[in-house]
Amino acid sequence: MTPTELFIGATRNEVRALPAYNAGLSADSVRAQYGLARVAKLASNENPLGAGARVEAALAHALAGGVSVYPDPACGALRTALAERLALAPERLCFGNGSEDLLAVASHTFLAPGDEVVTVVPSFGLHIIYPQSAGANVIAVPMRALEFDVDALCAALSPRTRMLIISNPSNPVGCAMSTAQIERLLSCVSPATLVLWDEAYYEYARHAPDYADCLPLLARSRSPWLMLRTFSKAYGLAGVRIGYGAASDARLVGLMERIRTPFGINHLAQCAALAALADSAHMEASVAHVERERERMREALVELGYAPARSYANFLFFDAHEDAAALSQRLLAHGVIVKPWRETGYASCLRVSIGSADDNDLFVAALAAERGAAAARTLR
Repeated sequence: MTPTELFIGATRNEVRALPAYNAGLSADSVRAQYGLARVAKLASNENPLGAGARVEAALAHALAGGVSVYPDPACGALRTALAERLALAPERLCFGNGSEDLLAVASHTFLAPGDEVVTVVPSFGLHIIYPQSAGANVIAVPMRALEFDVDALCAALSPRTRMLIISNPSNPVGCAMSTAQIERLLSCVSPATLVLWDEAYYEYARHAPDYADCLPLLARSRSPWLMLRTFSKAYGLAGVRIGYGAASDARLVGLMERIRTPFGINHLAQCAALAALADSAHMEASVAHVERERERMREALVELGYAPARSYANFLFFDAHEDAAALSQRLLAHGVIVKPWRETGYASCLRVSIGSADDNDLFVAALAAERGAAAARTLR
């Protein structure tokens, strides 16, 4: 064996056994591979309206001021603005290079080898990968008819459970728990369990009359908690990478700060997030666009014979009734990038982001063409 092979062989089993996260394809790579002039990138749940004008102005100002000085490690201005917005003490907030960075930090702060983590399947892959990288044992509770199975989640919880991870609205499905479901779930959680509540798609759901406001519900629970949100989605800042967390106690944040890299939130990201937070009109326009287009895409999918799951987010999840990876590969030739799901039991499912009206139309037309071609092959 070579020295490298010997070295890799001695790496922790938890790391060598990890699956690679499927981060998706870039539009440029698909454009080059298929010789396409136009590509609809509908796999990463990005904001088709992009960042607002205030963000562009803030970034230009920040660049003009220079980038040779280290950023504020405390994210002071943004921390103050968010603390006021959320009515929380500033020291209860933490910041990451995207909210998934905080998932990693929380996993490596609060989990040890052999600890038990409960989450949901289908899942956001990093809800499983990051705990496993810390040596935790993950219990993944299947959804029931693409809705949260709260009874099954409660049954999976025990005093041994170190962390409960829930995305609400769900990624990849889009469904959300009611207030009664959240209260029931939290009532089953041990005080020794950290509730990690991932609300990356909160802004898309918050206007729905039946969407539960999680912060007061978490505040009334008996367990420690960490709620995560991001500027990547409704605020259109996926490219600069910034997310934040709110914790039940500042001491949780203090422990995470010992793991987190001190300058992980760069100056441009902090300036962009502060400007985006102040530009509520652009964020609301982004949400309104998704609400309109999501319903239009849902109707188109139903007309094609599919049954998309209930979604409060900026994507739709549905069973394609065939191998989703193969279908997504064929859609690339049409200039459409979607995300096939790879978890056991869901390999026939696709997640498609809500893009611009034109990109959504391209997706529907490409899917209809592939469905027609499949029907023709069956007849032959």
